[in-house]
Amino acid sequence: MTQTTGAATKPKIFTTKVIAKTAILGAVAFVLMMFDFSLPIFPSFYKLDFSEVAVLVGGFAMGPIPAVAIEALKIVLNCLFQGSSTAYVGEVANFLIGCAFCVPASLIYRKSKTKKHAIQGLIIGALCMTAAGVVLNYFVLLPAYSFFYHMDMDVLIGMGTAIIPAIKDKLGFVLLATTPFNLIKGAVVSLLTMLIYKHISPILHR
Repeated sequence: MTQTTGAATKPKIFTTKVIAKTAILGAVAFVLMMFDFSLPIFPSFYKLDFSEVAVLVGGFAMGPIPAVAIEALKIVLNCLFQGSSTAYVGEVANFLIGCAFCVPASLIYRKSKTKKHAIQGLIIGALCMTAAGVVLNYFVLLPAYSFFYHMDMDVLIGMGTAIIPAIKDKLGFVLLATTPFNLIKGAVVSLLTMLIYKHISPILHR
């Protein structure tokens, strides 16, 4: 009787099919990222896009590691075709914030692929994204915008104050502008994911 090694029994994370699906969803996410837009109730440099829908769909169908790969591919394609105005600081932060959303959501859904766990995963993922957004905006993104756009931090804060008068400093900015923006983004992206995933998941599971 032959014995199989532990390595031989481990399922492959990236099969040819998974790689192909990851590449396709990464390209879709990149295209969706291009169609970003501002919301009038937030500073204009906060852009909403629906690229995380493609990442979440991939995460639900294939797991958290492919979700990270889709997120990374989206960012790489965006850098190649759109470039960066923040020496790639903004793109790295976008990647981390996206992973903070998609990884917890796909991990929770992976445990039990039910509607209940999908909703739980999306809620927890959105909250993780919001928390990551607060930290990264306060310590990384706002300072990066200020540096690379040659704009004093008070000017950035003033852009928030013009829309939300209660904003007086950087902390107020991330709490009163960044946080609600990410909560809205999380809610919209989650709703779209729930609406389309059931219809396209049979294709992704072939």
